[in-house]
Amino acid sequence: MKRYAPAFVLLLISSAAVAQVPDAAKPNGAASAASNAIPAAPVITAASTPIELARAALAAQGGDKFKNVKSMMLIGSADLYAPNSASSIPGKFVIVTVGDKVRIEIDARPIFNFKQVYDGQQSYSSMPGVQMPPASKFGLPVLAKFDQPGYTVSALPDKKKLRGFRVVDAEGNTTDFYVDLATARVMQYLTPYNGYTFGTENSKFKEVEGVLIPFSFSQRLEMQQGAFFAEYKVKEVKLNQPIGDDVFVMQ
Repeated sequence: MKRYAPAFVLLLISSAAVAQVPDAAKPNGAASAASNAIPAAPVITAASTPIELARAALAAQGGDKFKNVKSMMLIGSADLYAPNSASSIPGKFVIVTVGDKVRIEIDARPIFNFKQVYDGQQSYSSMPGVQMPPASKFGLPVLAKFDQPGYTVSALPDKKKLRGFRVVDAEGNTTDFYVDLATARVMQYLTPYNGYTFGTENSKFKEVEGVLIPFSFSQRLEMQQGAFFAEYKVKEVKLNQPIGDDVFVMQ
C-alpha cells in the first residue's frame, strides 16, 4: 500500500485544488446566505455542445464564486483499500491549497503516514522520488479556465445517464468530465498522469459560501496487480482564509 499511496495523493489534489485569484465574497448574515446559494445551471439537452456542457458544469460548481476562491482547506477521514482487500486502512487527511501551492497530509498510522508539499516552484515528499504536478492543471480547477486561450473542449461519448466532455490545456494535460443531466454537477472525472488513469467519483455535495464542495468521493487506480481504491469524507471546509507561506515550507 505504501508504494502506491502517491497515486491517491494526486487524485486528492485534482479534487480539492482551485486557482488563486482575487478574494471571493464572504458571508454576512441571512441575506448573504441567500445570495450565496448557487443558481440553477443552464439546462442540458441532447443537443448541448461540449462548450455548453462545460459552461453548465462551471455554473453548477458555483460559477464566478468558484473561480474566485483564493484558498481552500479540506479536513476529513479516509479509508484506503489495497487490491483484492475487503478491509480498509482508516485514516485522516488534510489538504490546503492556495493557487498552485498544495500541502497534503494523510495519517493512517501506524500503517501509513504521508506528507507532500508543493510551494509553487518545487515539491517535497516524505517518500523520496515522488513528484507532484501543479494543482491547477488537473481535475475541477480546469473548469475555471476551460474558456481561456490555450484550452480546448471536445466531446466524449455519454456514460449511461452522464454527459461527457474533455478539456485539454496547451501542454496536453487532460481531464475528462462526466456531468449529471439534471443538475450539471460533475459526478465523475478522469485524469491521465504518468501513464496511469486516475478516476474520481463524487457522491455527496454541499454548498459552502456559494461554492459546490464534494463532501463524499471515491477514487480508483487500476494497476496490473489490481485496483487501488480510496473513499474520502470531508468533515470541515475553510474557504478564503489567510494562509501563510510557512504552511508550504519543505519539511
